[in-house]
Amino acid sequence: IVYQLKQGNNINIGDQPWRMSWPTVKFFDSDELKDPDTQQPFDKLKDITITCCTCGRGQMLFGDGEGKMHILSSLREMLSYQAYELRVHIVYQLKQRNIFVTVGDDEDLQPLIKVWNCDKRDKSGSPGMARSIRASVPGAKTQCSVTAICAHENTNIMAVGFKDGSVLLLKGNITRDRVSKTRVIHRELEPGVHITGLGFKPVDPNVVLMYSTNRAVYSYVIGENAEGGKETEVALGGCELNCCTLADHTQDHNFVVAKGETIYFATPSVLGQCLVFDGAGEKVMLRWYRGYLIVVATGGKMSRHVSSSVPGAKDPMTIFIYDVQNKFAAYQFTYPCRVIDVLSEWGCIIVLLRDGKIYRLEEIDTKTKIDTLFKKNLYPIAISLAKSHSYSDGLVDIFIQYGDHLYSKGDYEGAINQYILTIGQLEPSYVIRKFLDTQKINNLTSYLKALHERGMANADHTTLLLNCYTKLRDNDQLDKFISEDQTAFEVETAIKVCRQANNHKYALKLAEKYKQHDWYLRIQLEDENQHLETVKYICKLPFKDALRATKLYGKALMQVVPDDTTALISRLCTDWVPDGTPAHPSSGRTWVYANTADFIQVFMGDKKRLTSFLEAQIAIRPSQNEVVYNTLLELYLMEWSTCVVREEKVAKERRALELLKKSDATYDLDHALVLVQLHNFSAGILYLYEKSELFQQILLYHMEQQDPKSVMETCIRNCTRDVNLWVQALSFFASKEEYKPWVGEALKNIEKDQLLPPLLVMQTLAESPFSTLNDIKPFIVKHLQEENEQIAKDETLVRQYRENTAKMREQIKELQTTAKIFQVMKCSLCKRGLTLPAVHFLCQHSFHRECHQEEYENECQICAKENRKVLDYIQKQGEQTNLHENFHAQLQRSADGFSVVADYFGRGVFSNKGAAGGGAQK
Repeated sequence: IVYQLKQGNNINIGDQPWRMSWPTVKFFDSDELKDPDTQQPFDKLKDITITCCTCGRGQMLFGDGEGKMHILSSLREMLSYQAYELRVHIVYQLKQRNIFVTVGDDEDLQPLIKVWNCDKRDKSGSPGMARSIRASVPGAKTQCSVTAICAHENTNIMAVGFKDGSVLLLKGNITRDRVSKTRVIHRELEPGVHITGLGFKPVDPNVVLMYSTNRAVYSYVIGENAEGGKETEVALGGCELNCCTLADHTQDHNFVVAKGETIYFATPSVLGQCLVFDGAGEKVMLRWYRGYLIVVATGGKMSRHVSSSVPGAKDPMTIFIYDVQNKFAAYQFTYPCRVIDVLSEWGCIIVLLRDGKIYRLEEIDTKTKIDTLFKKNLYPIAISLAKSHSYSDGLVDIFIQYGDHLYSKGDYEGAINQYILTIGQLEPSYVIRKFLDTQKINNLTSYLKALHERGMANADHTTLLLNCYTKLRDNDQLDKFISEDQTAFEVETAIKVCRQANNHKYALKLAEKYKQHDWYLRIQLEDENQHLETVKYICKLPFKDALRATKLYGKALMQVVPDDTTALISRLCTDWVPDGTPAHPSSGRTWVYANTADFIQVFMGDKKRLTSFLEAQIAIRPSQNEVVYNTLLELYLMEWSTCVVREEKVAKERRALELLKKSDATYDLDHALVLVQLHNFSAGILYLYEKSELFQQILLYHMEQQDPKSVMETCIRNCTRDVNLWVQALSFFASKEEYKPWVGEALKNIEKDQLLPPLLVMQTLAESPFSTLNDIKPFIVKHLQEENEQIAKDETLVRQYRENTAKMREQIKELQTTAKIFQVMKCSLCKRGLTLPAVHFLCQHSFHRECHQEEYENECQICAKENRKVLDYIQKQGEQTNLHENFHAQLQRSADGFSVVADYFGRGVFSNKGAAGGGAQK
């Protein structure tokens, strides 16, 4: 069929040769419909000759042979009213609106279509008739009866099928418009062909009318605005009345047709799937209910069995309820008489029988359905059913039980496929324990692979999967597993497993791919001994990773490939750019470099290479860490101390001294002192002492070397910064007879700059057994002469101060006892003649009253500034009279203690406060 459809050939219904047998389960409970009040069989319809029926909107509608309509809204309530004068042939209920359409006969026997609105009722409670339409085919010579009718849910389109094979399409609101646009969309030229079914299939944005005759199945496409139209013959063969229905969304609203023993699903263009059930019999009725296809058949195996075994059985019929989506029969039962119709309302299926009995079929709940399928080991159907009913809570349990069932049957592949579906819900160890045997390793591998693909694997699962690949020697799968980016697994675990299995190739591939640099380097060095490849790999890493790797493995690399390792470290310490990185202008790039001191330990054992490396780094970047300079100095001193060739020793000494004197060198001064003293590097010792201003140490060093000349030069050069140098120098010169000439030279320098008190000089020389008075006689005589001259000068000053003091006392006395005569004739400010009132001051300044400023009320404004300066100075001196600590500190530091005492005496430090206070008041 598929081949013929692809070739564009028409398919004849009934031509299919194959049959199928679906499993049968009982998903519906059947019982006879009871009256809720009497609990007796429901009998409200027993006296009605039912000619047609339908259901929807919570009610069931029945038409009878007397023209009446009966509306059963519940088992307790039924409304009957006269719809036609003679007979009701067809009734159709809209699913989304409370409107139904009927076809019946009045006295003229002409078919009449009536539209009833249940929302608008008359005084008796009967539905209001919204519209009445004569059912006739335009252009027909004779009157034809209506065999099928269908209205669209939007109430704008209605289709009517006639016995002569014509289909009439009415456009316009069927509840309001008085006149509708009619069009005959199908006519049959062959006699005996009649319309057997109609149905509207929604196909956005159009509407498709599906209809069947007893000869063929057709589709008619109606435009978005109910304009235009195109008819397509879908299949030949057709069906009889009641043998077609419209499926729901589970089957894409396809048109279901039954012909003989065959059931087809028709689309607007072609036939879909075909169902032929072995022994079911000839189909006489089709209905659709909640995804189930309800089939009423006669002549099958079950019908024949009932006819022969049940007394009084006449024309028995079998009802089959098929779940088309999940492919099983949900119910089947044979009734001993003819089935009038099958309705579905109030959540159940209602079966009307010819003998007046009514049966109700109620669907069981989903859990019970699944349990029923479990008992019959119909696990695939249970899974399909759970999915179609969105039964997610119990779906995993179905997979587990199905997997256990297949495992017990020895179908390990099928079982593992079910267990894979439980990933994320079922503990993986439950499955893994079942498949640890060597014979099931392929199945276990599939499960573990699925675990990783869904990101549910841990380190143990990764280990197990890689071991499976290794035991199976499936290098292709192993390589694929490692290469796939979307696979989630513990990378470190995978690397360990591959390494333990000696699959270094895959271990390195994993480490490189997932940037596990430590593992890559460890495998290359410890397992592959590829030191050069390791250096090349480090050269490709980002700065932080390369720095860490070099610190860890630098020593091992230096022993095998020293030149390449040194070049690597040099790049790290200058400006790191990983290999393969596009070149960038140096001006716009941030320089990244490592601390040179971090790599000193890498060169241990290769002093020559370390020296060259440190020299190169200092030349490139002088602002190195102090450890770098300390190490380089130590290397220089070690070479100098072990050198025996004089010329080389001098060159190495010069090199070490240049490093010490380097202006931007950042070595630690104390550490450098220890190094030069340890190697007895005298030039360096003296330089560092002088740089540290350790003049006493320099002097002691020269004394230890018995070098009086250097001692003298040191004192002359540094005596201004440390006077005590001369004390030690005099002691040194006086310690030996041969150094006596240096004593005189020392005294000359001391006397020249007056660096030491004479008493201290005499005490220092007195301790020497080789010094005589004659050695210091010139020094003492000259000092005494200078002292006498100073005494004379001081006495002269004393006399002057006494005379000035006497004059000042006389002036004070005169001011206190004698009147002061003011003879100033002009104002000291404006220089005009002085007139009264005037202001006079003892300083001989006079002012006009108006010229004298008020802020200087009690003092001369000309002398005020100088007077205030004097007062401020006196006040400051008074504030400092209590600062005895300053006095003692200055007295200890000063070489001339007398001048310090005199200064403080003049500032009133030693004055009597009480006397001074009394004098001020007086």
